[in-house]
Amino acid sequence: MSTSATLSFARDIRPMFTDMDVSHMKKAMDLSNRDSVFQHAQAIYESVASGHMPPPSSGETRWTPDMCAKFKTWQEQGGQP
Repeated sequence: MSTSATLSFARDIRPMFTDMDVSHMKKAMDLSNRDSVFQHAQAIYESVASGHMPPPSSGETRWTPDMCAKFKTWQEQGGQP
């Protein structure tokens, strides 16, 4: 992944969250909303990079190292919409 390209929430980040992710996290944060995700970006990154989320019991696919790197880059770029 090239870090020179600016990532966007709508194009690059939102598609990484499944409908199940959004539904299960609704009480804590809105994973379908850029502002909410950016506000919680560090906690989200730590959870997915460490493999704590999604939990194994969810049946959801874990994020790959490339997905984690993309999310971190988006965060570092200022979380463009």
